[in-house]
Amino acid sequence: MGLILGSFLNSWIWRRRENIRIITANRSVCFHCHHQLSWYDNIPLVSYIFLRGRCRSCFKHIPWRYPLVEFVTGALFVFVAWYHVCVTPSFVFYLWARDVVFVTLLLVIFVYDYLYQEVITDLVWFGVIAGFLINYYLLGFSVDNMVIGATIAGGFFGIQYLVSRGRWIGGGDVRLGVLMGIWLGWSGVVVAMSIAYLTGALCSVWLLATAKAKAKSAIPFGTFLAIGTFIAMYFGKNIIHWYLQFLK
Repeated sequence: MGLILGSFLNSWIWRRRENIRIITANRSVCFHCHHQLSWYDNIPLVSYIFLRGRCRSCFKHIPWRYPLVEFVTGALFVFVAWYHVCVTPSFVFYLWARDVVFVTLLLVIFVYDYLYQEVITDLVWFGVIAGFLINYYLLGFSVDNMVIGATIAGGFFGIQYLVSRGRWIGGGDVRLGVLMGIWLGWSGVVVAMSIAYLTGALCSVWLLATAKAKAKSAIPFGTFLAIGTFIAMYFGKNIIHWYLQFLK
């Protein structure tokens, strides 16, 4: 299921960027020559391996990110299934379905921001609304917890955006902070933000040390926020418990 969805997400991300409506468009095509792909050239991972990473029609290279997104989506779906079957006390379908939706949104946010340094606005607001409804009506999250979380993250990023006039952080990251707060609540969002800044700092140091970026180079911070949100979703409580024990 994850491999198939990963293949679809690759197509959706490219068509979204090219402003092509996926509902009215034809089947998958090579983005180099626009040759329509046969079904046997569109099997997740398998087709890429057999084609040796090249289009059957124009022989140009298929970017490595396509099979990587397919593989990662499949791996994440396996992780979500394992978590709900083996880690949680009992399997609850709507909890699994919620995580499938959340993980899919995070993956799209990560890939799109990594490629184009842009956080998709309507996708984030969809995540905010869906997260609020699911957490409130199905999981019993308090409104106060979600609002405080959204205020902490969205407000923190919003202040940075206003002070720097958009130089330090983008408006998409502010909206993403609201989404994180709604999903995680105030305690979880603090964990997610800490992880995002830590991983972002480590990555920036590595890029500078290897001369792959300069001091003024833009870094897609939404990718690190997506990573932090994912880790906080599944390991946030354990991290908080470890930290409190460490302070003692």
